[in-house]
Amino acid sequence: MMKKGRVILTKERFQLTIDRLCRQLIEQYDDFSDTCLVGIQTGGVSLSERLQQRLSQMLDMPHITSGKLDITFYRDDFRTASKPLSAYPTEMDFLVEDKNVILVDDVLYTGRTVQAALTALNHYGRPRRVDLVSMVDRRFNRELPIQSNYIGLAVDALDKAYVSVEWKEKQGEDKILIFENK
Repeated sequence: MMKKGRVILTKERFQLTIDRLCRQLIEQYDDFSDTCLVGIQTGGVSLSERLQQRLSQMLDMPHITSGKLDITFYRDDFRTASKPLSAYPTEMDFLVEDKNVILVDDVLYTGRTVQAALTALNHYGRPRRVDLVSMVDRRFNRELPIQSNYIGLAVDALDKAYVSVEWKEKQGEDKILIFENK
């Protein structure tokens, strides 16, 4: 049974974290020419949209190329799921051929979601480079050799714990919670 979650990042620090991630991306990608943001459905899309919005403000650029990538049918557990999986729309009206791709997810846990996203991304061309941005990196739970290039918050949580990133647009307030499953 899950008990009430504990807030580990408040709305004030949440915005500072978004700004820090944006500044790190600007240092690496400058004017974002030949660079795109790709949010992994569903959690990564919220972070990707927030990064795109803030980067556009910081760089005074009206448009930064971005898309939404569904990985449902690329997951290695797709056929073993106990219930039918629901797919989300992939919205990418561009190819990633020879582009810098900033792959975005809310929580990096085992690495399997990112592995599936890398496979799905291949259907849109061969990127020049792929970097991973994660709002939360659960460092001690990796099952695959995948790591984030840009991390909002590193969390050391036991396997049974659950980390949730909540967004003002969806849940009413920006915050990150941890739930200890007992």
